[in-house]
Amino acid sequence: MSTIHKRSRTFLGSVLAMSLAASTAMSASPSSDLAPEVQAQLAKMTPLERQTMLSYTPELRQRLLALSPQVRVTLGGLHAAHKRHSKELTLRQVMQEMLSELQGVAAAIATDNAEQAADGARRLADHRIPVGGLLPYFPLDKITDEYLATLPAMNDIVEGSALRLAEAANRGNMPEAAVALGQVASGCVACHQVFRGRPGVSPLLLPASKSQP
Repeated sequence: MSTIHKRSRTFLGSVLAMSLAASTAMSASPSSDLAPEVQAQLAKMTPLERQTMLSYTPELRQRLLALSPQVRVTLGGLHAAHKRHSKELTLRQVMQEMLSELQGVAAAIATDNAEQAADGARRLADHRIPVGGLLPYFPLDKITDEYLATLPAMNDIVEGSALRLAEAANRGNMPEAAVALGQVASGCVACHQVFRGRPGVSPLLLPASKSQP
């Protein structure tokens, strides 16, 4: 995403500054119960930023503190580049919205509906940010510099390809739009393999290799 490095003063930058001042003292309690220096940092944040930061667990804040400044700025840019920030939706619900948009775009390309394809692709690229941002939905062991440094490339494959799809559809070049659609899907798969894994696996079901007599 081209706007990432242009927005270095980001939500996560403020979050980490406050966490550094009071990583052990902060909890999801009202701001009046926090140390004065923490309240001062909270006062600089927007209401949404304050609400989000105070919803983080100590474990998540500790992981945030361990990230490098470069990764924190990059993550903040990924959040700031999106205009729609949900107060209720989880990451899974946002992903379901994106899947619905992806399916609609595929149908539009198949029926030569360039306008529908372009509109859906733009909505997909500007998907909502879930409540709390992205990190609360990642496994804690994946909140590291090594893993999170892969997000910008994956983000460009998904959202960048969606925007290129929209541009192709606007030009009436549906074959090019179809190629971009495949690139969007490949980016989704790559991200899921790193941060999600197979969905819906039950911990109460033995693997096939262990369930044979």
